[in-house]
Amino acid sequence: MKNCRFTLFGWVLALLMSPIPVRAALTLADHGRTAYVILIDSQAEAAEKAAARDLALHLEKITGAVFPIREQGQGQVPGQAILVGQGALARSLFGQVDFASLDGEELVMRTRGDRLLLAGGRPRGTLYAVSRFLQDYGRVRWWTPWASRIPAQTTLKVPSLKRREKPAFEARDPYWYTAFQREWAVRNFSNSQSAGIPPELGDSIRYRGFVHTFYPLVPPAEHFEAHPEWFSQVKGRRTNDQAQLCLSNRKLREFMLIRVQTWLLESPEARILSVSQNDWRGGCECPECKRLDDAQGGPAGSLLDFVNEIADRIAPDFPHVAIDTLAYQYTRQPVKTVRPRPNVIVRLCSIECNFREPLDHPSNARFAADIKGWSKVCDRLYLWDYTTDFSHYLQPHPNWFVLGPNLRFFHRHHVRGVFEQGAYQSHGAEMAELRAWVLAQLLWNPHQDDQALIREFLEGYYGAAARPIGEYLRLMHKAATGFYLGCFTGNDAPFLRFQHLAAAEQLWRRAEAAVAGDAELLQRVRVGHLAPGYAWLSRWVPLQKECAAQGAAWPLPASRKEFAAQWLATARGVPGQPWTQVKLVNEAGLTPEQFVERFAVDPVAQP
Repeated sequence: MKNCRFTLFGWVLALLMSPIPVRAALTLADHGRTAYVILIDSQAEAAEKAAARDLALHLEKITGAVFPIREQGQGQVPGQAILVGQGALARSLFGQVDFASLDGEELVMRTRGDRLLLAGGRPRGTLYAVSRFLQDYGRVRWWTPWASRIPAQTTLKVPSLKRREKPAFEARDPYWYTAFQREWAVRNFSNSQSAGIPPELGDSIRYRGFVHTFYPLVPPAEHFEAHPEWFSQVKGRRTNDQAQLCLSNRKLREFMLIRVQTWLLESPEARILSVSQNDWRGGCECPECKRLDDAQGGPAGSLLDFVNEIADRIAPDFPHVAIDTLAYQYTRQPVKTVRPRPNVIVRLCSIECNFREPLDHPSNARFAADIKGWSKVCDRLYLWDYTTDFSHYLQPHPNWFVLGPNLRFFHRHHVRGVFEQGAYQSHGAEMAELRAWVLAQLLWNPHQDDQALIREFLEGYYGAAARPIGEYLRLMHKAATGFYLGCFTGNDAPFLRFQHLAAAEQLWRRAEAAVAGDAELLQRVRVGHLAPGYAWLSRWVPLQKECAAQGAAWPLPASRKEFAAQWLATARGVPGQPWTQVKLVNEAGLTPEQFVERFAVDPVAQP
């Protein structure tokens, strides 16, 4: 504060000399009426026009007033106006904003006199400015594609604004099935290519290949017979069975370059192309690959040497493209001296970690060391994180309270992109809606209060059922203390014991009772209630034994077959409401119907 010499006299002088009256707030609407118009430049991009339409739609829903959209070229400018997007008019009226310096996703919100500017870099900044404005000042929330909060405020005032911000991460993908709807993704700041965001809505980061591309680029069926030396040498033998490529082979490198160039010519929209290992081990052990690996302390050595060369050679013709590769399982350990090229993305994967605890917890010490190591050598470090149980999408998975700490940990270590893989194949996964929304919010700004975001979602999405569901989250989290929670967890975890599931069952029944008079909220709670039901069915006989040993009352129907039929009826959902319908219960493709087939006959009572 020692350089702050702005005295009271200076403040008064500045006020008197200002050509624009200083006001505490703009009144955009007063008792359901407005004098404001929304202005877009006559040369506005499609995404900016879409942002203006979304703003007008929501302002009318909030205030009841119609905010007309006008295309503005030369001529008189209305005194009370909301300018959406950049253009000649915005530059004229808000000359203090350096539009040329804005990143493609950076936003600005400014007030000047009776005018408000909502704009940003291209292609997505203006869309994000409108979304941020509606969330912060209109209190709008888009919980899911089918559930939102748009509070009525017939009088809507806005404080004086001078905001400029951009996302913490350049790539933000809350990879949950719920998050794949394009309008929801844009409004919640996701730029995932999985959401199918078209150019007129700002587009998204575009990949070619995405991941595990060694064999798609070099298909063994076409090349192994003629070129076995292009494939891994494992235990002295060349193989393409659960193997990788021989990354030191010079002729393979020439062929890979041609393949990468071909893919890029086929996909000119791509900004990232994946040259990455297959989804198994089997790295090459030939003398030259081993020499590269030994020099760098592990198999990432030959991988990065290979990828760096491809990246160097495509850079002149494709300067806008980055090559993405994985630091995954056997290649996770960072290199010693070689450095990824500026146009190389290293995507570190957390698959082996304990997801009950934050990734900087002692149980995840090896992973923490790897992220710190890669962050020191890599300009574009991305994270592939895991936020579900792939074996049991519907089983309780108490990782909710590490989502925020993990994203803050990533940001502290200069991670630039995050892929949060969840249950991506079906609606109905355990607390899927909560994770998708909370992750989307944190991917924009991980330094928000994640506990507050969780509470806000529960209250907004579940209404009066929020309290017991919040208690359920805390119950399961506490019951998982000391357990190594992987992303392929069995059904015998400590939080799936009888006493915990019995308490969870009571909480979900309280939740249903709290919203019994609201059909929409009740259906949301019933979908959530499927998770403990899945655990009951999976562990029926052991749970009955635990119940008997504790002298407790069995809280469910005596017949497992009867309970399975009730559970399946809920999982099949409501016609016309896809979000209520569970199609798959695990990544392997098991359907709810197949899951309950095993319960067609009640178990024989044990003496």
